[in-house]
Amino acid sequence: MSVMNPNGKYRAFEDVPLKNRTWPDKKITKAPMWCSVDLRDGNQALINPMSVEQKLEFFDLLVKIGFKEIEVGFPSASDTEFNFMRRLIEENHVPEDVTLQVLCQAREHLIKRTFESLKGCKKAIFHLYNSTSPSQRKYTFNKSKDEIKQIAIEGIRCVKNCLSMSEGTEIRLEYSPESFSTTEVDYALEVCEAVKKEWGCSAANKVILNLPTTVECAMPNQFADQIEYFCQNISERENVIISLHNHNDRGEGVAQCELGLLAGADRVEGCLFGNGERTGNLDIVNVAMNMYTQGIDPELDFRNMPELTEAYTRLTGMEIHPRTPYSGELVFTAFSGSHQDAIRKGMAARVNMEENAYWDVPYLTFDPHDIGRQYEGIIRINSQSGKGGAAFIMEQDYGLVLPKAMHPVFGGLVKDAADKAQRELKPAEIYNVFEKTWLNTKSPLNILEITEKHIEGERGSNLPEQVAAMATIEWNGKKMAIAGNGNGPLDAFVNGLKQTDAPKFNITSFHEHSVGTGSDTCAVAYVQITKENGEQVWGVGKSSNVGRAGIAAVVSALNFKA
Repeated sequence: MSVMNPNGKYRAFEDVPLKNRTWPDKKITKAPMWCSVDLRDGNQALINPMSVEQKLEFFDLLVKIGFKEIEVGFPSASDTEFNFMRRLIEENHVPEDVTLQVLCQAREHLIKRTFESLKGCKKAIFHLYNSTSPSQRKYTFNKSKDEIKQIAIEGIRCVKNCLSMSEGTEIRLEYSPESFSTTEVDYALEVCEAVKKEWGCSAANKVILNLPTTVECAMPNQFADQIEYFCQNISERENVIISLHNHNDRGEGVAQCELGLLAGADRVEGCLFGNGERTGNLDIVNVAMNMYTQGIDPELDFRNMPELTEAYTRLTGMEIHPRTPYSGELVFTAFSGSHQDAIRKGMAARVNMEENAYWDVPYLTFDPHDIGRQYEGIIRINSQSGKGGAAFIMEQDYGLVLPKAMHPVFGGLVKDAADKAQRELKPAEIYNVFEKTWLNTKSPLNILEITEKHIEGERGSNLPEQVAAMATIEWNGKKMAIAGNGNGPLDAFVNGLKQTDAPKFNITSFHEHSVGTGSDTCAVAYVQITKENGEQVWGVGKSSNVGRAGIAAVVSALNFKA
């Protein structure tokens, strides 16, 4: 017997009787009407609700993002909410193209208090609601379907009677059958039809019917059936705006919203980063960015995501999980070696492409630059990272382009360091491994002094140019002078080393590039040597003198300790 046998305590969500559904063949081709409920639904879910000053700053942030409809609170709920509404209006925070939305229960004294808060407002959406689900009817209100419907009708009548209190304010109606997600869909239609009839609607005065997933309890396809059934059966569909208000109890809020749009919804309510009661409201950032990465203009501006996330965490006191899509700290980060290597190659290939070239970098769904993020954090290194990741960090952060054949050696060293530290390594720590291994070694071979002399043949002769190198070195602590000739400084130095007890070797690979610009430019040389015993090791040298960089690389190779 299963340990977690539901044993009749839970049952599957009942399907909606929808025939010939059309939503599976639809596509999202444009942004919906967006409405932020951060200042109401999101704010009431905070451990410490925002102050009026914080809410004012948050409102300005929402306007900057591009929201045209913003639910600013529940003015009848408290003096803080009421005063916030008054300051928005009296201090001219509301642009001409932004509509304030206020929420109110279908109760007369609350409706009148809400209208008092609207004095001087140019445009407002009056959002009225009452709960309609069987459990709410049974446990909360102990009322019949007809009695619950009558609450909604009486609420609309009260709103109509109070319209004279809002002279000069353009009022639109939004009605929510709260707990629509668990309400019988035909009964939700019945209540909404009664509301619509009482209020009246036309092409010029559309009513918003908001269908809240107050508790998410269905699969996304079942929710889409609910929405399409509602859209097909509501009368005067052309004069109605169908709005979604998804919660995330099943972790499917984004999917339900997207399928709800396919099913015919016109409008979406939600919060930044999924803030809200219990498991949260719909994450509007997620839905909007999903559209963007499908080539659709979301009509919201998230080009500076770091600034947005900073303001959000500061004002709400809520943290954004590092794995949150698009906005989390780690969403452009790869620890896996194979991922790192693919990202590095994909990013390198884009260097020579046009800025708007089709984005197809492996493992990155879109360009981090589009939302103000940088590439520096794409690859981070721990003991699980592969050979390509550490090389990517060296190239991106320090301009050091390691030969591909050297990647496994360096990657192994970095992996060992991360394993020893038992944590992620920062770029500076990765560079420190590189520096200690190759750039700063002085044992067993150290150059104390070196000079070179260019020897040219008599003018008109065919004798090749020669370089003589003379150096004072230490080998295993023993100081000695060496000299050698060659076709260049590096060749001459290597020939001079043959006079010592240093292992005999051949240079089997040599790479070089410059780092920096102007007077700060220096050369970096990578040398692989093969010793008489067949052992192959890499060395790295860095110098403002091109010839000396190669010599330093040979010294580094002879000093290399695995």
